[in-house]
Amino acid sequence: MQRKDGVEIESINPKSIAEKEGLLPGDLLISVNGQRIHDSIDFLFYKNGSELSTVVLRKGRKISSQFMLKEGEDIGIILKPFKIKRCTNNCIFCFVSQLPKGLRKSLYIKDEDYRMSFLYGNYVTLTNLDAQDKKRIVQQRLSPLYISVHSTNKSIRNTMLGNPRAGDILKELKFFKENKIRMHTQIVLCPGYNDGRELQKTIRDLYGFYPYVSSIAVVPVGLTMYRKQTMRPVEQEDAIKAIEMINAFQRRFKKKHGEHIVYAADELYIKAGFNFPSLRDYGDLSQIENGVGMVPLFISQAKKVKISDTIPRKKKYFTFTGVSFYPYLRKFADRLLEKENITVGIIPVENTFFGRTVTVTGLLTGRDVIRTLSDRTEGQECLLIPDTVLRNGEDMFLDDITKKDIEDALDIKVRIIESTPDGLIKGMEAAN
Repeated sequence: MQRKDGVEIESINPKSIAEKEGLLPGDLLISVNGQRIHDSIDFLFYKNGSELSTVVLRKGRKISSQFMLKEGEDIGIILKPFKIKRCTNNCIFCFVSQLPKGLRKSLYIKDEDYRMSFLYGNYVTLTNLDAQDKKRIVQQRLSPLYISVHSTNKSIRNTMLGNPRAGDILKELKFFKENKIRMHTQIVLCPGYNDGRELQKTIRDLYGFYPYVSSIAVVPVGLTMYRKQTMRPVEQEDAIKAIEMINAFQRRFKKKHGEHIVYAADELYIKAGFNFPSLRDYGDLSQIENGVGMVPLFISQAKKVKISDTIPRKKKYFTFTGVSFYPYLRKFADRLLEKENITVGIIPVENTFFGRTVTVTGLLTGRDVIRTLSDRTEGQECLLIPDTVLRNGEDMFLDDITKKDIEDALDIKVRIIESTPDGLIKGMEAAN
């Protein structure tokens, strides 16, 4: 929580130096080392060093403290989250605008906050930055930033953003390049808007900011059955043309710089019916959270995973996945059966909640899982739920169905697993 007079301390780590010095939850942290604190990023930026001075406000009284930290020691202060800046665009493809009514309120929040981009890799359009924000980004070296570009043609981009007042993205990128701020960019491919020659021009323009534009991801637009805008989805022919264009750029960039720079999202390869490139062609996987290289990484990990002898070969486990990932998880399960005599059933779940055009695992709901698995549990001993379908750190699906709800509805033991080959193996080990 951000306050004009400081940031509230949410908690103090037990046995930390902050606890020993008497700082308390509820104190307002006003300054660190003489610098005003407006949010957790200020705190992270100014607290470096072995000597630390703080000023907090407690019941109207200012309290100053001095700390001497050992190398690697953390002061132990957890601040309340800052208020997120909201998006004022009305993007023609905005996924939040395509959600049905009745979901929890947090799902309808459209953030457009450069701090979330720096901290968590959230994509921002840069349409709400003011001069002070830019100054801070440069001064505190808030890099890399993750930026939604979509098109470098101002007219097309503003149409796609639903914001006729949006500034020139090329000028914004130039500013960050001149100030040595790294950027990862994305292009949401919308047929009829930014494909074909426009896609080619956008990739070429973004490459002009290399190496500060460190990567360019091309991802297909995601459309649910609740969309209000009339839009054409990315079809096989669109995906093939996009990948062929990207391949041409990659060959040129690889020859000149030793890296591909521009990448197609996994979903484009699936739609095109193409094989994935080798994992090494994805560099440092800088856009994996954007669906770029997730499947190749899984395939690579599956070849190297170690199988424990402690997994009972007679037990039957099963799990589920989205339609698009099913063939790859099925292939891994087939290898486990053939090589290790381990039986794990893989069930694809169609997304009736958002619409069958939504095929990724991460957007499956508990209701669809229950509907699909309700007559598939006989003979099974444990359901392994991939963590990608749950809220971070929780056991709840997008539609508020919980792990316990699944257990009660299906009358079967449930275990949450990491969404990796090793996570599947460890889940079966732990289910014994």
